Amino acid sequence: MDFSGKTILLTGATSGIGAAIAKAFAARGADLVLTGRRQLSEMPSGSGRTVFIAADITTPETPDHLVAETIDRFGKLDILVNNAGILFRGDALACTDEEWERTLTTNVTAAFRLSRAALRVMKPRRSGVIVNIASDWGLVGARNAVAYGVSKGALVQLTRSMALDHARDGIRVNAVCPGDTDTGMLDSAIDGADRRQKLAELGAAIPLGRVGRPEEVAHAVCYLSSDEASFITGATLAVDGGNSAG
Repeated sequence: MDFSGKTILLTGATSGIGAAIAKAFAARGADLVLTGRRQLSEMPSGSGRTVFIAADITTPETPDHLVAETIDRFGKLDILVNNAGILFRGDALACTDEEWERTLTTNVTAAFRLSRAALRVMKPRRSGVIVNIASDWGLVGARNAVAYGVSKGALVQLTRSMALDHARDGIRVNAVCPGDTDTGMLDSAIDGADRRQKLAELGAAIPLGRVGRPEEVAHAVCYLSSDEASFITGATLAVDGGNSAG
């Protein structure tokens, strides 16, 4: 999968799955616009060009700004990856209004606004790809993470709706749905326990017997973004070790 000459806008690029996606695209020659709240510690290396823009995607004007900056710097936008997300643990009784609103704003509303901004420049070109990073909890129920599960379910439906709306515009929209993956976000499930032991315990409940690696999710994102997936739109690709199959 060669992305030379392709311009990609990626949110949540500073750590975890986002950093792995950035590295995978860079290795395949893409031009990258990376964004996140924290400063990027190290630019991914590749034959393409990479810029980083520190931004809060929950601010209403930020999505249009990021897309405009992408066009200004690279002249086009081929692929948008909505990866940024947050997770609060807790059931409906424990979830506060603030946690609920922050989760929905970050995981759904920001992705919608970014997609809308991207569609405005993709549609005239009759070409483009949007990949949303959802979750296997967007496909099945979530325990002790009610706001997160709802947000990822909504992101899956946003994916399907945009795929249908814009298929005839030459734009493909898909979702990757990771399961438990060895990132900082998973640390909220470890809660002070021995990390290696807890990862092994979490992995034991997964059909393939382990948690995922960020680069495994990144490979799936690259595939759905590539021309090799040219007849795939509206799909939800679970990268969860078989967890959602049960």
